[in-house]
Amino acid sequence: MRTLYFLVPGTTSKFGGGGLWAELKTVNLARQICTAEIVTYRQREPDRLFLADLLARRDADECIFVVSWGFDVPKLVAQLGNRKTIYHAHSTGYGFNLPPQIPIVAVSRNTMGYWGGRSPNALIYYLPNQIGDEFCHRDKPRDIDVLVQVRKSSEYLLEQLVPALQQHCRVELLTGFVEDIAELFNRSKIYLYDSAQYWGVSGVSEGFGLPPLEALACGCQVFSSVNSGLADYLDPGFNCHKIAGFDRQYDVERILAVLNSPDRPLLPESFFEPYREENLVRRLRVILTEINTFFDRRGEFESPIAGLSRWRLRKLWMMRSLAKVRKKLNKIGYSGYQSVEVQSFWFSGMGNGHFDRLSNQEWGMGNRK
Repeated sequence: MRTLYFLVPGTTSKFGGGGLWAELKTVNLARQICTAEIVTYRQREPDRLFLADLLARRDADECIFVVSWGFDVPKLVAQLGNRKTIYHAHSTGYGFNLPPQIPIVAVSRNTMGYWGGRSPNALIYYLPNQIGDEFCHRDKPRDIDVLVQVRKSSEYLLEQLVPALQQHCRVELLTGFVEDIAELFNRSKIYLYDSAQYWGVSGVSEGFGLPPLEALACGCQVFSSVNSGLADYLDPGFNCHKIAGFDRQYDVERILAVLNSPDRPLLPESFFEPYREENLVRRLRVILTEINTFFDRRGEFESPIAGLSRWRLRKLWMMRSLAKVRKKLNKIGYSGYQSVEVQSFWFSGMGNGHFDRLSNQEWGMGNRK
């Protein structure tokens, strides 16, 4: 298989976050299948490749570049040109389009569905994020009643719900990076997560949302929002509870009821197996095999399937609308049917040149919905 180069802006704390950690884990998964390296493109780092230097090498055309940093993707795709590229898609909503020659590997079904509509003629795959083996139920005493990570938490959670809960139980707030979050999950009875406001303000989606899944794996009872990628695995009433349930007092009562209940069911390990290393390596091997085959043969084909540019969609909408008008007029025996046929001919025939010329621009970066 071809060498994979995973492009990230940097790996220092300046760029730290869920997206970076998830990408680094994916690199480790890929290394069990083929050669895979991290390449930075904003800052140079010791013992790491830098993109500008790599592109100057002759063998750069024989590898596969993996882009993932949402806001930088249009610029990186333009910089890479016709080189073999994969988009590892986390969050959605950045507004750019991609040409169909770029396969997409989505971290959630929510993200896969987004690109299934936006780039319907590309190869698209699903590879969920990984939870490490350290995230497991350790069967230890739990001295923290409620655990909350401040980052990405909603105003409602921090300013209304937490103060109300602090009057009844011990609430632990995490304000920074924790070396062993799995240990804290195993000390906590309930974990609260509400990221809907954060991602709504950011204008993009929650790509996957690892913390609630990691908390569940450690035996926490989870109250969470179910926006975007979280809906992949969260099922309120069955494996979690929906936070922000209409009224703050109702939330408090539900959380305290779970806290005081002797029944704290654990999810079976089979629930987490799709997100564990062994299964992900198996899935990634299939994906990379198919993508390598596609890149082997891509040059053999000269007639890519027509995309769904906004102009082509407008043309198709007009044609559908005219077809509906013709159908209704036929029912009433309208005598001016021929004039409608002429208009239809313009949209479906003579108008093609105009719309088709515009549709050739559909792969331009930055086109928004």
